[in-house]
Amino acid sequence: MGGETGRAIVIGMLRLQRGLAEPSIASLFDGARFAPPPLTEDERKRLAEGSLADAPPEVAGDAPAFVLPSLTALFGDALLPELRALGRRAPLDIRANTLKQDRDAALAALADLSPEVTPLSPLGLRIPLGEDGRGPALHVDPLFLEGGFEIQDEGSQIASLLAGARPGETIVDLCAGGGGKSLALAAITGNAARIIATDADPRRLAPIHERLRRSGAEVEVRTPRTGKARADVLADLDGTVDRVLVDAPCTGTGTWRRNPDAKWRLRPGSLAGRLAEQAEVLDRAAKLLRPGGTLVYVTCSLLPEENDAAVDGLLRRAGPAIQAKATDLAPVPGLDDRVRRTARGIQMSPALTGTDGFYVATMTRKS
Repeated sequence: MGGETGRAIVIGMLRLQRGLAEPSIASLFDGARFAPPPLTEDERKRLAEGSLADAPPEVAGDAPAFVLPSLTALFGDALLPELRALGRRAPLDIRANTLKQDRDAALAALADLSPEVTPLSPLGLRIPLGEDGRGPALHVDPLFLEGGFEIQDEGSQIASLLAGARPGETIVDLCAGGGGKSLALAAITGNAARIIATDADPRRLAPIHERLRRSGAEVEVRTPRTGKARADVLADLDGTVDRVLVDAPCTGTGTWRRNPDAKWRLRPGSLAGRLAEQAEVLDRAAKLLRPGGTLVYVTCSLLPEENDAAVDGLLRRAGPAIQAKATDLAPVPGLDDRVRRTARGIQMSPALTGTDGFYVATMTRKS
């Protein structure tokens, strides 16, 4: 629109994001009562002829310029389509809690919301959004209150499935946060695995207790103390764990479509801090594994520095004791044709898989 005024941004948004043609926009800008003044001739011309075809990628893709080299390394020629997909509103996905009923039963119970099955996750349902872009109040739905489903992006569901959790295993969810993946692992294993959930920040663990009560998932929660009395709540498990899930703290670049403000709050120094946290948590995870045990590394980032490079960092620090093993990823039907394979794992993204930008890689302890 040739400017960065509020008016120019709104008009451009109506054209590019809402898909309105010039006559429709003009009907909104008619100057009546509280409506904005009519479109000028220049604005009409720009709506008819304007294009972002020659705009620099940070403008055409609406992203901070300093992250583009990293994103280009991942996406190559698909950079702009992926950035534009990150700018569109995310769908509303839920995971049927198979500890209570299967997906078909949840689909029938939620028929009034017109859900559809998710394209890739065998556990997911997608709830249509309203014309205002908002979804229904799922947190007060009777089925939610009974534990019949959890609100969880399809990409997060897939990451939980790729972890390959099996009945009888001891599994540590090392960065459990609110417990979304712990609950998913409990459902996937039918409550037949020992799952221990913890997080370095005890405040992030607070929601897990109510979620466990509602869902029927059996998960042992270990909440660390703060201050001088702080102790390692997992010390007794070192060298004995079959599978460690590290849903690592990251820049969250893969979730920009859910948190569009996050891209503009991201600073160059933020990445260095996250990389240090990822190295620390990966080193702790490796110490927990028994020989032959599997480390599943997950981020909601699109930056290679937080993904393949973080795995490479652990492999360098651990030496031959830890080896990358991408073949340990559990199969998810239909995923292979919809995902990017990186040197160490797989990368989901909005334009390619229709999910948030999740990365998943696996490693194993040899000795």
